Amino acid sequence: MSNLFAIAYPDLATAQAVRNEAVGLQTQKLIDLEDAVVVERREDGRIKLHQQVSTTGAGAASGALWGGVIGLLFFMPFLGAAVGGAAGAAVGASTDIGVDDNFMREVAQHLQPGTAAVFLLVRRATADKVVPVLARYGGRIIQTSLSTEAEAGLRATVEASRVQPAPASA
Repeated sequence: MSNLFAIAYPDLATAQAVRNEAVGLQTQKLIDLEDAVVVERREDGRIKLHQQVSTTGAGAASGALWGGVIGLLFFMPFLGAAVGGAAGAAVGASTDIGVDDNFMREVAQHLQPGTAAVFLLVRRATADKVVPVLARYGGRIIQTSLSTEAEAGLRATVEASRVQPAPASA
């Protein structure tokens, strides 16, 4: 079973850096992500989702390939590829994998304009190695699917892991 973590950041760049860091941790096998999305609340109040995987592009490529193959059977490969690509893009755009887009938009309505959040759907993680790395970026945990006790423990761990600023020299 996967766990959902939504963490708010003061700007889009920080949220994207956290997602990139999480993806990097995945290549090290320290975390197994099902989905990682950056949600931005723009200055004008509109919500923009920055998906990690473009289902539209994948659908278009797959549709073009299969459309071309089927088109070969009828001696119209280019027409088949064009129609298949358009159909695949339409299906890909309507496909929602991972965290529900409407849920992310709902949560993002509570963000201040100009800020962003990262939604991580995690299958498994080595918490003692992942939390300190991601805690360096700060952020505020706004929602998890953990129990109340586990979420409180996570918040305490994140606070303890944050790098304290160096004392100013006199």
